[in-house]
Amino acid sequence: MPATSRDQLSPPAAVVPRRPGRFSGRRRATSPWWFAVPAMLLFAFVVLVPSARGVYYAFTDWDGLDPNVSFVGFDNFTGLLDDPNAVQAIWHTLLIAVSVTVIQNAFGLLLALGVNSLIKTRNVLRVLLFAPAVITPIVTAYLWRNLLGPNGAVNSLLGAVGLGSLRQDWLGDPQLALWSVVGVIVWQFGGYSMVIFLAGLQSVPKEIHEAADIDGAGPIRRFWSITRPLLAPAFTINLMLSIIGGIKLFDQVYALTGGGPGHATDTLSTLIYKDAFTLGEFGYSIALAVVLTIIVAVASTGQYLVLARGERAAS
Repeated sequence: MPATSRDQLSPPAAVVPRRPGRFSGRRRATSPWWFAVPAMLLFAFVVLVPSARGVYYAFTDWDGLDPNVSFVGFDNFTGLLDDPNAVQAIWHTLLIAVSVTVIQNAFGLLLALGVNSLIKTRNVLRVLLFAPAVITPIVTAYLWRNLLGPNGAVNSLLGAVGLGSLRQDWLGDPQLALWSVVGVIVWQFGGYSMVIFLAGLQSVPKEIHEAADIDGAGPIRRFWSITRPLLAPAFTINLMLSIIGGIKLFDQVYALTGGGPGHATDTLSTLIYKDAFTLGEFGYSIALAVVLTIIVAVASTGQYLVLARGERAAS
């Protein structure tokens, strides 16, 4: 029998795990940020740098072509307050944003409550009501421009059913044009709000409604005391999207009325376009764009703080 050496009989040495280096944990924690660097650089090149350059031009008299630019300070912003078209455009922007937010969400909530019932055609109705939201806004606007024309389908239908006295120049009357634009926007995006409210309704436990029904609560009481608080997240999303979209509105207004008749439907977005590409006042139009950005930031931040507080209170 061969002799066994002392090394072969000695137990194997315990493997002591190596203690990580002092900065290895930090490297593991920060290394994923390097993957975001290309996207951040691209974002800075495409968005941040042009935005900062645009803010600079808001304080100049740049016409978009002449490389010789003169610094005019706050003249563009003070001139905005003296420009009746700009003041009117700000008013129209806020009016459209508030009107669309209120009407669209009320309409979407009613649609959601309707298609959330047990009617047999609820799935078909959901598709049909949501369909306008997936159509390109410019296509929808041109469609309704023809429908609302003096000889369009809307006036023809009113005449056919004996309501010829209600025929109007919906887009040519300064008193009706703005509300016609609001109606088109609500028609297109009411189904979008409906889908968000519908998702919130379907997350409400049925047991709560059944318990309230046993206690004798009616439909209105159940909605106000049970459904409405649980829909707080859906309200937050819908109201935020509606107010921001309403303030930035351009496509539908420009395609439907071009800001007319006169300046009856001009918003900040349409006025920015006209001043920049029709009048060549790029410096002034960028000042208007800065004001629009500030309005969007203030409105969205204020609304979020109020809605978030209400959402926490409801939960």
